[in-house]
Amino acid sequence: MTHTATLLISCPDRKGLSAAIANFLYTYNANIVHSDQHQDNTDGLFLMRIEWDLADFTLDMKAFAAAFQPIADRFQMTWKVSLSNRPQKVAIFVSKYDHCLVDLLHRHKSGEFNCEIPLIISNHEDCRALADFYGIEYHVIAVGKDNKAAAEAAQTALLHEKEIDLIVLARYMQVLSHDFTAQFPQRIINIHHSFLPAFDGAKPYHRAFARGVKLIGATSHYVTEVLDDGPIIEQDVNRISHRDDVEALIQQGRDLERVVLSRAVRWHLQHRVLVYSNKTVIFD
Repeated sequence: MTHTATLLISCPDRKGLSAAIANFLYTYNANIVHSDQHQDNTDGLFLMRIEWDLADFTLDMKAFAAAFQPIADRFQMTWKVSLSNRPQKVAIFVSKYDHCLVDLLHRHKSGEFNCEIPLIISNHEDCRALADFYGIEYHVIAVGKDNKAAAEAAQTALLHEKEIDLIVLARYMQVLSHDFTAQFPQRIINIHHSFLPAFDGAKPYHRAFARGVKLIGATSHYVTEVLDDGPIIEQDVNRISHRDDVEALIQQGRDLERVVLSRAVRWHLQHRVLVYSNKTVIFD
């Protein structure tokens, strides 16, 4: 397997950025295998993803930060570098609906996701059999209005124990507190069963049916302290008609939810998502 490094950059747009980055990598014999960039003219930003093969790269990656920082300072960059041979550790949160969990576990088992899944956390027992089938630890932590802080403390302890990098909410039907989400900025991905910003919050299919919409959708986004308002990673829609009742909307929506969430998780794991101004760039 080819081992690569991926650099994500955002900074004020100016001349010479691409050349400076490419020249730096060339100095250490980098073989660039992928490069993509975007200029946001509204915000005056330059955003870039660049990936290179580490086989002949002469700079020790432990020394990369110190070597690259002068260029970062010169161009006022916000940046992050990631290595393909260090798979991220993912925890999945789920309640009773299992369709997104089933899809994620199957894709991981088939090799679609470069990650480890050491932990599933739920507030119900319903999905334990799935976790057992895939040999993954399954922890039930009941959540109620009187024990929310204690429940989140128990969840956080497990996440730190397993050194979790990414949390995926696979139809986890609980609202996370600000204290919890603040610990994992841009590291919690949720699937919401509507085309946000329409029908945020609870029972979006019922509200969409009542409104007589002609399209239903699903949205995967990073979780912030504001409910269903985080940076959107992926969305998709299905056309419906007046003949579809609420149950038909829910059934069609499940297919959308699975696909949209899996795409968002894959792109995050591949370091293709760059967040800015509560928006995202998804690099090809």
